[in-house]
Amino acid sequence: MKIIALQEGNYIVNSQKEFQLLTENIIDSGLKMAIQPFLVITDHDVILIDFGLGFVNNGVPFIYEMLAKNNIEPRQITKILVSHLHKDHIEGIGYFENNQFVQNFPNATIYIQEREIDFALEQLQNPSYVPEILNVLKQLPNVELLNEDSGQITDEVYFEVTAGHTKFQQVFWIKTDDEIVFYGADDLPQKRYLKFPVAYKTDFDGKRAMESRKKWEQQAKEENWKVLLYHDMRTPVLDFAEERSEMKDAV
Repeated sequence: MKIIALQEGNYIVNSQKEFQLLTENIIDSGLKMAIQPFLVITDHDVILIDFGLGFVNNGVPFIYEMLAKNNIEPRQITKILVSHLHKDHIEGIGYFENNQFVQNFPNATIYIQEREIDFALEQLQNPSYVPEILNVLKQLPNVELLNEDSGQITDEVYFEVTAGHTKFQQVFWIKTDDEIVFYGADDLPQKRYLKFPVAYKTDFDGKRAMESRKKWEQQAKEENWKVLLYHDMRTPVLDFAEERSEMKDAV
């Protein structure tokens, strides 16, 4: 497998869930985080994991620019895995033009939990969501609605609803004969979440997310997972095989 972090940049986000590119001149307080969807390329698929913020530069979706830097065209993407529907994970799906929704990846099959859509539509006063996008998701012809708590999308792609960060957030594994890639979305967005076991109040069920992290860390160590960290500004991919090797070398 080939893993590419599509690094949109580092941002600061305020209490109103407004994202601003982090520069040396920024003095505002807020949470600092990376925004980086991932591309995972297997022998059978080119898989995009989450969409990013959906910013546009000179009329070109920013995620197109990130793909172009890695010599990937949008039409090459076959599947898109969506963890949850907060704006920083879904806005890159497309945009409105003359009241019509234009998809950035109309040729890819998009996998979303239907229950996550319904849950998000009940939170329309929450600035983490974009109602206009939520209202069109079920009508898109290339959206595959998932309703199971766990299952397989292909022989390589597995999902599970964790209900930690949001009520129906799902996480993903991509498995081949010799590799396991794991994406914990915002249940495990940064490496430090493993170092400091905390139940975050900003999560739908912070305790459940914390317990999931403990379980995943143990499995990752035993099975040498590569863990994708959507919001980590320093470590996009945490490779547990490399971590183990470095620890041995240190000894």
